[in-house]
Amino acid sequence: MQSAHELRQDIQKRAAADPEFRARLLEDPKGTIEAALGVTMPAGLSVEVHEEDTVSAHLVLPPASKLDNADLEAVRGRGGWYAYWGVNW
Repeated sequence: MQSAHELRQDIQKRAAADPEFRARLLEDPKGTIEAALGVTMPAGLSVEVHEEDTVSAHLVLPPASKLDNADLEAVRGRGGWYAYWGVNW
């Protein structure tokens, strides 16, 4: 089972090695990832891709959660955020 971090790394590596994939990812992140993974993400899910340069950096924070530890463990057991993408590991 790939973690979220590993999935992001795979997408980043592919974008670094494949200029056409990178261009599609910047133009249509959600559609490009759906095609690459063979999944359909929920209609309401927004996916954004940001390209860093030498004068900017991006920090992504996880959503603030109102779930307790037991709830978080239950979500992890169902595939976490992958479950929202329809990815079954």
